[in-house]
Amino acid sequence: MAEAARRLGHQYIAITDHSKAVTVANGLDEKRMAAHIEKIHETSDKGLGIRVLAGAEVDILKDGSLDYSDELLRQLDVVVCSIHSYFNLDRAAMTERMLAAIENPYTQIIAHPTGRLLLRRDPIDYDMEKILEACAKHGVAMECNSYPDRLDLKDVYLRMCKDRGVKVVISTDSHSAANLSFIGYGVTMARRGWLEKRDVINTLPAEQFLAALRAKPSVDRKKRAAK
Repeated sequence: MAEAARRLGHQYIAITDHSKAVTVANGLDEKRMAAHIEKIHETSDKGLGIRVLAGAEVDILKDGSLDYSDELLRQLDVVVCSIHSYFNLDRAAMTERMLAAIENPYTQIIAHPTGRLLLRRDPIDYDMEKILEACAKHGVAMECNSYPDRLDLKDVYLRMCKDRGVKVVISTDSHSAANLSFIGYGVTMARRGWLEKRDVINTLPAEQFLAALRAKPSVDRKKRAAK
């Protein structure tokens, strides 16, 4: 994946395997994720010509808590959080679930925020206004997911992010090297939402991108960017 990203001209890539709750995707338990982080850092040090960031796509559980301990979350370069279960909670309960996750000091990015799958699954029902207000308050970024089945967030919500000063990350949700080319679809969605380069933090060089993410508790931004 790193070599394919380098060939596409990327300066860095974040590897974000699923956490343990997503058993259908062979989600990693804490022991396996800790070992995975070490392997990713070793890979990044091998002179591949691209920086490899150790991340995880951490499940937001039914009560809004995260699927990993604070100790493990602290070790990650990038903490991406998302919902893969209990899609049918009512609007109030889902809003509270999302707010709890956003208020968690280790949450940095919300992935495929509405959970929609085009022509297969409707978007999650929650109060987007409240969610984006919380993201702006806590410095949490929203993902513009480039995967053709998702294209999530949609253009209207991306414009809402821009209007509220919410940071956006354009990601591919790649499960193979070939999926990395999907980034163009995300860029198109971002343009439909009137986003510009300054609104999308992964247009920044690696050190600036890391510094733009919400700082985790007791983690110095300069030390994290220098890793």
